[in-house]
Amino acid sequence: MAVRFGSQRQERVSVTGTEQRVLDSGPWLAGRTPSVTQEEVRRHNLGVLLRLLHVHGATARAELTAVTGLNRSTVKALTTELAEVGLVRESAPVGRGGAGRPSILVEPRSEQVWALAVDIGVEHISAARIGLGGVVLERTARRQPRGDTEVPAVLDRLRRLAEPLLAGRADPVGIGVAVPGMVGGRDDLVRFAPNMGWIDVPLSRLLSSALGGLPVSVGNEGDLGVMAEHLRGVAADAADVIYLTGEVGLGSGIIIGGRPLTGAGGYAGEVGHMSVNPAGGRLCTCGRRGCWETEVGADAVLLAAGIPAGSPPADVLRALAGADRAHRAAARRVGRWLGVGVANLVNLFNPEVVVFGGLTRLLFPVLEPYVRAEVATALTAPRDQVRLELPGLGADSSLVGAAELAFAPLLGDPLGART
Repeated sequence: MAVRFGSQRQERVSVTGTEQRVLDSGPWLAGRTPSVTQEEVRRHNLGVLLRLLHVHGATARAELTAVTGLNRSTVKALTTELAEVGLVRESAPVGRGGAGRPSILVEPRSEQVWALAVDIGVEHISAARIGLGGVVLERTARRQPRGDTEVPAVLDRLRRLAEPLLAGRADPVGIGVAVPGMVGGRDDLVRFAPNMGWIDVPLSRLLSSALGGLPVSVGNEGDLGVMAEHLRGVAADAADVIYLTGEVGLGSGIIIGGRPLTGAGGYAGEVGHMSVNPAGGRLCTCGRRGCWETEVGADAVLLAAGIPAGSPPADVLRALAGADRAHRAAARRVGRWLGVGVANLVNLFNPEVVVFGGLTRLLFPVLEPYVRAEVATALTAPRDQVRLELPGLGADSSLVGAAELAFAPLLGDPLGART
């Protein structure tokens, strides 16, 4: 049976195979060389337990024993070790565990063990302290002027936003950053963020330097958004998910078979640059004409509604929800193109869930009839299997996903990362 951790499905600990025997047996190892050492197995199992607690929150030891298949004494030793390094706390028995024994409750120390999460948009920046277990402890945000997204200016805004969250506290385990662009390479280079005007920006190194050398991990906002919704949001029960995101542009994160679809270089998911109207469409920032985001991005919505560029999304929604003929026509146009793109994705990927995040989170409730009318033209079999949903994490999907980036080293090796 599989347990999902983040954007992947991992088999439960090999409790009936090698790992359990390595943990518990001496004679079994006699005369042979195991493929892994007992120390490696112990660290692996510490990570498995911490991931379970990170995803599911406070859990009784008896339940951890049942879920992992490890024996009771092994689970006790592992949770005690996690508690000794300050990652979890163990509290008084609650209820009764297996064999009629009281069961200690184990929970993540969210207030003490936290990550700094940052979400950079074309027109906004948000930051939050997010505790182990996915608890949003504190959040702050500010608008960012369109066209004023040169790297030094953005770094300065980030520093001013982050410093109050960092002040007077123990350091976070790391910093995770979501960006509206393609991220790749070992150094988390932002290779191309067209709506920001960024090419090959070493954001991880620059932000780490600006914030006192703290470790920084950077990811695409769509990839992080779908990870968060798959882990904690509306798609937690689905193995095949598409998460739409974006503000001025449009992107996505895609999970197929419980695993992220990243592509050869990590650049998959740029659905906003899928050509839907090459003959009559507008020129895109990528240099092509008629990309999907030119029909459903913020500028396209403003243009269709006859609202001045730079207006806030609330004005767009009020206009599209208006009763006059021009605004109804604008809603039909934008809703139709949004539905055309979603229908293409349904045909291509056969997802269980399409999650409308970013700007589409605000647009979908207004445009839903037009979107569904177009999705109804998709192939029957995949169309009948898909759900269209708003994000369970609201506007914070990519922010929560950014925190998961920062937590990854800790969850992979709790003791190594902690020391």
